Amino acid sequence: MLRSLLPFIVVLPSLAYSLIAFVCARRFFSVPPPRSPEAPAVTILKPVKGMDAGSYENFASFCRQEYDGEVQLLFAAASADDPVIPVIQRLREEFGGNRVALVINPAIHGPNYKVSNLINAFPHARHDIIIVCDSDIRVPPDYLKSVTARFSDPRVGLVTSLYRSSSVPTIATAIEATGFTAEMIPNVLVALQLEGLSFALGASMAVRREALASIGGFEALADYLADDYQLGNKVHRAGWRIALDGTFVESMLKAEDVVTVLARQLRWARTMRASRPGGYLASGMTLPFPGALLAAFVAPSFPLALAAIALLYCVRLAVTTAFSRRFVRDNLLPAWLWLIPLRDMLGFFTWALSFLGNRVEWRGSRFRLRPGGKIEELA
Repeated sequence: MLRSLLPFIVVLPSLAYSLIAFVCARRFFSVPPPRSPEAPAVTILKPVKGMDAGSYENFASFCRQEYDGEVQLLFAAASADDPVIPVIQRLREEFGGNRVALVINPAIHGPNYKVSNLINAFPHARHDIIIVCDSDIRVPPDYLKSVTARFSDPRVGLVTSLYRSSSVPTIATAIEATGFTAEMIPNVLVALQLEGLSFALGASMAVRREALASIGGFEALADYLADDYQLGNKVHRAGWRIALDGTFVESMLKAEDVVTVLARQLRWARTMRASRPGGYLASGMTLPFPGALLAAFVAPSFPLALAAIALLYCVRLAVTTAFSRRFVRDNLLPAWLWLIPLRDMLGFFTWALSFLGNRVEWRGSRFRLRPGGKIEELA
């Protein structure tokens, strides 16, 4: 009898995690977002290097906000020859040089060149709410209103936002985008409900100037690859609260091949393994593919193996579809539902491969990861 139950027992952790993630999402999205009559002035710091998919529209979305407060959009580049500079100049002409500023400074403060850009531009930031957003992010018109409302709680030092990708030009980018819906967002919501956030998501991070100063400024992040995780974690350890905003921002994915996407997934995996070794190792227990694989191995018969795997994936696909349609609203499912088992398999192999090396590639440079998440550039 016990042997017949074994394949169902080994899929229980992944099955239970899917249901827990659904409950956590429903709880988070059922709470009305805060509203604040105040509209504090904000500086949006945007480090740039090269062109992204729809760069102009990405940048312009920050200039078209339905927001009453003063907004400074401050770009940070390392070279005047960067191909994105003409796009920024066009923004300055259309929305005004007082609102849109550009700092070009090649000074390097550490192996994380993105953080070096932030350090170089920060002295030009005029306001006390500092928002750091990746260059490939596009935001809805109510983004600033929603994010800044979270600061009505004086204990909040940082506000981070969930991100999604609603448009996928290739199967490779669909693998990445469905990963946001099926893995990243559920993980964040479970962490929020069970223990509170101790990290930030790099797509959008709004931080009080006072909270940033309490951790030593952006300089404290210059030696880390996962500057988003470190910013949130350091603000958390400094005694501030991290809030998660429910307004999604869009990560605009460009057409890439599978090798490029998987290489980026491996970089993220190794970075998180170095930053949170214990938690990252434990996260393997919740991955559905190894549970399905183990069920097939321990089942006394093929029908029992098939039944256990079918149960796991009926729940998995139903929950993921609910996330896509009800919570994330990215319109990826059910059209890409067939991709989820493949995405789960690739996710497991990426998780496993992350333990087999400490080297990563990022924006054309190669780095070695050190314990704790610090990096050193390789020749």
